[in-house]
Amino acid sequence: MSASLNILLITPPLTQLNTPYPATAYLKGFLGSRGYSVTQADLGLELVLKLFSQTGLARVFNAIEEGSFDLSDNAKRMLRLRRSYLSTIEPVIRFLQNKDNTLAPRICHSRFLPEASRFDNVADLESAFGTMGLTDQARHLATLYLEDLGDLIKETVGPQFGFSRYAEKLAMSATLFDGLQEALDAPANLLDQMLLELLDELVAGTEPDVVGFTVPFPGNLYGALRLAGRVKQLRPTVKTLMGGGYPNTELRQIKEPRFFNYIDFLTLDDGEGPWLRLLGYLSEEKERQSVPVLERHAEPVEPQVAVRQASLPLANSNRVGEAVEMLRQAQHDVLLSHQLPFQRTFLRDEAGEVVYINQPFPDIPHPEVGTPDYSDLPLTEYLSVIEVLNPMHRLWSDGRWNKLTVAHGCYWKRCSFCDVTLDYISRYETAPSTLLVDRIEQIVRQTGQTGFHFVDEAAPPLALRDLAIELLKRQVNITWWGNIRFEKTFSPDLCRLLAASGCIAVSGGLEVASDRLLALMEKGVTIAQVARVTDGFTQAGIMVHAYLMYGFPTETAQETVDSLEVVRQLFGAGIVQSGYWHRFSMTAHSPVGKNPEKYKVQPIGPEPGPFAWNDLWHDDPTGTDHEQFGPGLAKALYNYLHGVALNEPLSFWFDFRVPKPTVPRHLIQQALQEPVKPDFAKQNQRLFWLGNAPELTMEAGKKGPRAVLTFYEQAEDFEVKVPAAIGQWLQELLVGLTADYDTKVLLKDAARTFPQGQSFEQFLQSQSWHLLREKGLLIL
Repeated sequence: MSASLNILLITPPLTQLNTPYPATAYLKGFLGSRGYSVTQADLGLELVLKLFSQTGLARVFNAIEEGSFDLSDNAKRMLRLRRSYLSTIEPVIRFLQNKDNTLAPRICHSRFLPEASRFDNVADLESAFGTMGLTDQARHLATLYLEDLGDLIKETVGPQFGFSRYAEKLAMSATLFDGLQEALDAPANLLDQMLLELLDELVAGTEPDVVGFTVPFPGNLYGALRLAGRVKQLRPTVKTLMGGGYPNTELRQIKEPRFFNYIDFLTLDDGEGPWLRLLGYLSEEKERQSVPVLERHAEPVEPQVAVRQASLPLANSNRVGEAVEMLRQAQHDVLLSHQLPFQRTFLRDEAGEVVYINQPFPDIPHPEVGTPDYSDLPLTEYLSVIEVLNPMHRLWSDGRWNKLTVAHGCYWKRCSFCDVTLDYISRYETAPSTLLVDRIEQIVRQTGQTGFHFVDEAAPPLALRDLAIELLKRQVNITWWGNIRFEKTFSPDLCRLLAASGCIAVSGGLEVASDRLLALMEKGVTIAQVARVTDGFTQAGIMVHAYLMYGFPTETAQETVDSLEVVRQLFGAGIVQSGYWHRFSMTAHSPVGKNPEKYKVQPIGPEPGPFAWNDLWHDDPTGTDHEQFGPGLAKALYNYLHGVALNEPLSFWFDFRVPKPTVPRHLIQQALQEPVKPDFAKQNQRLFWLGNAPELTMEAGKKGPRAVLTFYEQAEDFEVKVPAAIGQWLQELLVGLTADYDTKVLLKDAARTFPQGQSFEQFLQSQSWHLLREKGLLIL
């Protein structure tokens, strides 16, 4: 029986303020299913709540006044408003925690908040939020107020502070550890002190044997290492572990021994398997250490070492020295090959060198990773903030979203700019829809929240279809959104099904809206296809966010302008409601990074170092000067998503000459007008009815009796009138579809039972059939 371990999982500052980052919840759920006792903490949230309290803010003001800072005029103004900030900070935090929404009118109308530079360019809130969005307006203003305080802290007592990019520059493209080491060696600033105070309380309360840190982003690394160093000071015997998105992409070749002054074990890719091996080993090690000293000394020498010891030549002192080194190496070999059954794990060996151990254990299958466990996390304490007025970005920062994956990895995994060679993309596995809904129900019971963000790289359409049907079957009401590919499988009917199951928004990569570049990227979509898919989502009432890219290798100025014209038309047609331009970044694990010659770019660094390596600098000799386009693209998009200046010439957005677009001005409209396949041609597709079972009555007609099917629905009732012979068949079909979600009724199955003497193809073209299709009869 292995010795029990107290395990503590920590999310360091800072990820999101509105909802927990799911890594520790996933790992806690998995380890809990294997019998381990786990505590988790979000020290990013805890730090923000400690800092933005009356006591914490007073410490900030006192430290500024006692220090020797060269203050900007903005900071001086804020110091003069100290009393106002101290009196408003705790009411604002309660408001952002949705604990006191009655404060909204005062925030909006009574100059309740002190204002600094973040308020200088405040948007027209009336047009952005409408006349009914008082609480949203107040939340946006309260967010600006917090960002003002964040600016003050960054200028003075906490130069690394950022709400979502805490100390990010220290870890970005850091091929050397020197910058981080210098920051860690420096005396703790006020924010560091507050963070370490929180850790001291946490460690005293949990008395851990193992402390794990998730580092999803570069901005989490500094905080994680600060905390890990403190753990080593408080409890030298505690083992510290690290994993997450940043190590998975940046630290795959780490050789820096100083990193392991803080972290004992660094794991790559999914953490479940590596943690299971590590904890098993550490449990056995703890058990061995609990054996009395005399008994331990009586343990036999490992056989491999004993053989080498027996054959050591001892003729002279030189040979003795060699023999001692041989023995040391033999013991080291044995240690690595027999005593460390690790998986995807870096550690520092006894000689001070970094080694990587990856024994051939199988990965934990996606269906077996368990349900995320959010217990221990203070779910009512998170802050709903509205940083920017982009509607999709608001979903990221506002509201409590339970995070879950539909599948592991990406089913497409071909995009040339993506890290498709890494496990989190390349290993694609699905889980049954029944298991996913089991997990959803368990999370809802635990958290009391029914909002879900599916965090897949690209959620597979057929898996989403099955998930939606299972949700409707069980009458599980959730609200959800996630990332997809704009592929043709997302038919208008599938979009309607997803909306009925609770989908409110999707985001997908349009990237550079150029068919040549989309093909070079291997996106597997075309502009016309994107237009039809986004139209289907929009018609179903689902908001569409487009990820846009500029600066892809060989992209010309003409293609950048043409891409903006396509984006203008998509917004003008109302089929994309949100978007964001990203500058292309070449990474070491993408097809572009691995084969730059194919994409006609020239790598110019950085050279791999002993620490992080992922982002690659490059020249694009056949492309345009990409950097100059960024501000104009962002400005145009901001106006388009607010429905402003859609008819301005594209040159309006740039302060330099740009070519005129060559894209036809009606490209998107023409794509939307392409004929759709008639229903009769969909014989092998499934029928699905979103409505209720109808009531059937008969009435007299000029051509004989007619069947009247009356449907009672949420918003309005309606009737369908068909010949009597068809009425009974239609009622039986719809009643069956309403009651039985497990039996798949294909269109051809319905055709076989259609009344004799009647034309099924002609019925599919009738007004009655079209009315049913409009009201919720889907063909999937």
